[in-house]
Amino acid sequence: MESTDDLALAEMAARFAALGSEQRLSVLRTLVRAGPDGLSIGELGARCGVTGSTLTHHMKILTQAGLVSQVKQGRSIICAGAGFDQIETLSDFLLSECCADACDGAHNHG
Repeated sequence: MESTDDLALAEMAARFAALGSEQRLSVLRTLVRAGPDGLSIGELGARCGVTGSTLTHHMKILTQAGLVSQVKQGRSIICAGAGFDQIETLSDFLLSECCADACDGAHNHG
């Protein structure tokens, strides 16, 4: 049976894997820049230079990882937004044990 720490590690690894594409990272950054209201799928494609089935594919992966949200009408995505809570969780995961093994125990990370 997996521990809670193992499950959290697997979940974070899946989210980081979703970002393992330049195009997906570009899509996510574009949505982060747009703010909490997100963008129409057409505007998102125009701003990040990824359109059509390629954008649909990347949105599916980012959505499954919880990094973006989508509003759909039928089979079409009409609006997309960044999953700010999940992005913050990724950042917190990376920094949560910052400097824990440093000799002086200081927590300096920037």
